[in-house]
Amino acid sequence: MQTKFSVEIGKLKLNNPVLAASGTFGYAEEFKDFMDLRKLGAIVTKTLTLKPRQGNPAPRTCETPAGLLNSIGLENPGLEIFIRDKLPFLKKIGIPIIMSIASEEESSEFLELVSRINMIKEVAAVELNISCPNVRGRSNLISQDAEATYKIVQEVRKITGKVLITKLSPNVTSIGVIAEAAEKAGSDAVALINTLGGMSIDVEQRKPKVAAGIAGLSGPAIRPVAIRMVWEVFNRVKIPIIGMGGIMDVSSALEFIIAGATAVSIGTANFINPKISAEIVSGLKEYLTRNKIADIQDLTGSLKICSQR
Repeated sequence: MQTKFSVEIGKLKLNNPVLAASGTFGYAEEFKDFMDLRKLGAIVTKTLTLKPRQGNPAPRTCETPAGLLNSIGLENPGLEIFIRDKLPFLKKIGIPIIMSIASEEESSEFLELVSRINMIKEVAAVELNISCPNVRGRSNLISQDAEATYKIVQEVRKITGKVLITKLSPNVTSIGVIAEAAEKAGSDAVALINTLGGMSIDVEQRKPKVAAGIAGLSGPAIRPVAIRMVWEVFNRVKIPIIGMGGIMDVSSALEFIIAGATAVSIGTANFINPKISAEIVSGLKEYLTRNKIADIQDLTGSLKICSQR
């Protein structure tokens, strides 16, 4: 049985719906010895800022029950060094490159970054990371405010024709409201969720296990929250959703798709099994064949909710 496995994110066509999530896959070269990178639908780069960032002090990560806390602080080489040292390898792979970007202080940095990225034809899409919780000195995230989200997405939309993806935070009262603001402002898709705020303490030293104190929780512990939010947003917007948050295997990837995700991003699982993304691609194909499903997109939002009395 022939099955259709491609999906579309705005005008961007992906051969399959499995992406490598930002921040957990480096700039792809780190994984070249573990898997055929061409099997991915797309690669989302580690988040870039205009200038290099050293990130937060160590220790930056610690394991928790069914999860991982991290506070990397957007460590990255900056745009110029990325273009010089990292982009050439990414271009050779031959699959779509999605550049994740963030602003250190002023939102105007997003505009300068995007204006520069516009000149890189090999970059297919831009992910606006307005939801990273691990930047010191920032009390509120852009993605925690619907008006601020609308404003920055609208400003970026005006200056780029590239596919625009807005990455949202779960640390909000209603993620559906924020997603609607991004959609109205012109975002082609939304990506959710970023990490949940968390903390772990060394009881002998009475100090946080992560130097920054509060950090971002990822991994299977947050998956039920992420799936619920994907379902909520699916019922609020018409643009595609890229779902993420604790996807560890084929079954959990399918949960996101059935809840409403057009595509899924694999994050923390890459640290446990660097081949997991390719394995999920194969597993999804097998699921479609076994269940006689002609098109992967027929699964998106196919959740059946029992009526309540």
